[in-house]
Order: sequence, then structure tokens, then C-alpha cells
Amino acid sequence: MDKVKVIEIKQSVFAANDKQADELRSELKEKGIFLLNLMSSPGAGKTTTLRATIAALKDEFKIGVMEADIDSDVDAKRIAETGAKAIQLHTGGMCHLDAGMTRQGLEGLGTGDVELAILENVGNLVCPAEFDTGASKNAMILSVPEGEDKPLKYPLMFSVCDVVLINKIDVLPYFDFNLEKCVEYIRMRNPAATVIPICAKTGEGIDVWADWLRGEVNAWRNK
Repeated sequence: MDKVKVIEIKQSVFAANDKQADELRSELKEKGIFLLNLMSSPGAGKTTTLRATIAALKDEFKIGVMEADIDSDVDAKRIAETGAKAIQLHTGGMCHLDAGMTRQGLEGLGTGDVELAILENVGNLVCPAEFDTGASKNAMILSVPEGEDKPLKYPLMFSVCDVVLINKIDVLPYFDFNLEKCVEYIRMRNPAATVIPICAKTGEGIDVWADWLRGEVNAWRNK
């Protein structure tokens, strides 16, 4: 029986995307645009956290936000209410954004007056972690109701992130969630990740998060 030729499509797709991501990162660096890729599962509080982040940093940086969803424009409208530049990206059923999609989003956003661009990726703990978007830094939000064990169940997501925000700490008394254990699990996956407990709704910890992001943007500018 003749041998069947096997083509590793996944590897090829990732390699091509990684090349596009590196090219996009270089172009954004030349333009002085810091791109943050923000990921989480649905309902973890990405948009609420973004609104709080914009309020904390809007006087320091010109901010533009790309809201990615399979459908609807609900999140983009909520971001636009803050005064930040915002557009909605529809993924056509895809559960992630890659570098090519991110480039299209940036072109649609218009980056001539943007210093800090934020991509709110599709709500999913699997697919978005697999694709380099060309971002300067990756961030993710884990909410208390999701459980402390998520770093064990979704290792790639936690391993690719520079910072992990543990959101909704105001409800810690009502959930069986061990914060210290969660941080331990995150460290198992990514010893270098910064972990910041926050409550986007009340504002607790947002100043620490804003300080981290401010420091990263300024360090990136001075490289």
C-alpha cells in the first residue's frame, strides 16, 4: 500500500502567524504604539476592567480599544462611553484573533492618534492563547467564580501571559476559592507572571494594575 503524504497544517499555520506577528510588532514599535492583548473566559470582567483601566490612564495615554466578539457591538458601545476610541471586531464564528486579524483591526481603528492600543480578545481560555497577535504584552483575567484550578486546566493560557488579574475579589467570601493556592498554580505554569488581585467593579487593585501597565508602556518606549 502506498504511503500517504501527511502535512502538518497546524504547525504551518502557527509558523506563518508567528512571522506576521513579529512583523506587526516591529511596525507598531516604529510607530510608538503599545499593543496589549487582553484575554479571559466569557464573563470574567474584561470590559468592566477595561473601563476602569481607561479611567485610570486616559490622562496619560491616547487609548484605542478593539473589542472582538463572534457577534454584537455591546462591548464597543460600553467602551466608547468612556471617551476612548473604540471599534467592534466580528470574527465570523472564530474563537480567537491572530496577527492578520489584529492588523485589520488596527487599520480599522486608525492608529494615528493612539499610543496604547488594547485588544479585548474573544472570550475563551483555549484558542486565543494559541495565536500570537503581535502584542507587546499579554494579559488575562481570571475571575473568582471560575475557580482556583483554572491554571491547571488551561496551562497554555497562563503560560503565555505577562500578567494575570484575579478579578471579583469582592465575592471571595461567597466562593470556595483559595487565593494563595491559585497564585501557586499560576506560578507553576509561569513563574515570571505578575499576579494582581482586583475588583473592577469597586476599583480595588486597579491602581496596582494601572501602575503595572504604565510601567510596561514606559519601559517599552525606552527600549
